[in-house]
Amino acid sequence: MKPLLLAQAASTLPLVGLIWTIQLVQYPLFARVGEAAFTGYHAGHSARITWVVLPLMLAELVSAGLLLTRIESPVTGATAWLGAALVGVIWLSTAFLQVPRHGELASGFDAASHQFLVASNWLRTVAWTARGGLVLWWLSRLDG
Repeated sequence: MKPLLLAQAASTLPLVGLIWTIQLVQYPLFARVGEAAFTGYHAGHSARITWVVLPLMLAELVSAGLLLTRIESPVTGATAWLGAALVGVIWLSTAFLQVPRHGELASGFDAASHQFLVASNWLRTVAWTARGGLVLWWLSRLDG
């Protein structure tokens, strides 16, 4: 169980820090880039952030799924399913809320798309923060 929980921590906790940085710093600053530079800036952001986020999200998804097959202390069935549900919320939000807004912003800055991106990203921010707390709780209850 310990290696699996460490994999959860190694994938989830960096994503918690990253999502807060995106939510409070990166996304709000999109509005200050300027129209002339925005398309190139956004393309660079999207390409580079994917190299950071995607491997961590995939590791988190796989390790959360594996936890569902190994219910033992300190992970209960309820908390394993809660963790998996939060991963589901994050992936669904990414696919259906954030990615489409990034698609709209790829052709140029649009204030409405930007506002929706910032507002809807709170769902991922809260879900990842909750996952981070859950993972830390599991680790705190780990024997030896």
